Amino acid sequence: MGKVVTAASMSLDGFVAHEDNDPGRLFDWYEAGDVEIVNEGELGPFHLTPTSADYWRSWVGDVACLVVGRLLFDITDGWQGVHPMGVPFVVLTHEVPTGWAHAHTGNAHFVTEGIEAAIARAQEIAGDGTVGVAAGTVAAQALAAGLVDEVAIDLVPVVLGSGHAYFAGIDPALVRLGDPTVVIPSTRVTHMVFPVEK
Repeated sequence: MGKVVTAASMSLDGFVAHEDNDPGRLFDWYEAGDVEIVNEGELGPFHLTPTSADYWRSWVGDVACLVVGRLLFDITDGWQGVHPMGVPFVVLTHEVPTGWAHAHTGNAHFVTEGIEAAIARAQEIAGDGTVGVAAGTVAAQALAAGLVDEVAIDLVPVVLGSGHAYFAGIDPALVRLGDPTVVIPSTRVTHMVFPVEK
């Protein structure tokens, strides 16, 4: 099996979105350069700096499945069944949605048995590829359960003051990170990767 990584664009004070779920300026680095990165589905292309584009391609190229929470699924309408990364996704939820208009794509897999079952399902789908875990409550649950190998942060030089934390509700005693294995400064962002000590 491949590794499990959680990744997000994060403000200097640790948030991944405002209270209303708007990421605001956290995504400014997606339009900070001239290198076009084409997304799958309905999302238009990014325009990254060469440095960020190289980092993005190296990370996304390994991801074979994603784990997301029900809130993100609902906000995006499940990306109409086609995630911008072009990979299948597992949705951790208390209740499987009925009548979802894009179920026919076969890319969404719903798990109601908890974070361990969601990660296991994603690893089954991903095979030897990397499983990416969305930030927020799902990332916190996965970290607390000892299921994450790396934490990737796209650190953006803004302060939100409040909002949704990258690791919402996690007990700090449950997580210990090692020294960064990646630190790449770029325009409007610094890309960092930290191993999780288990």
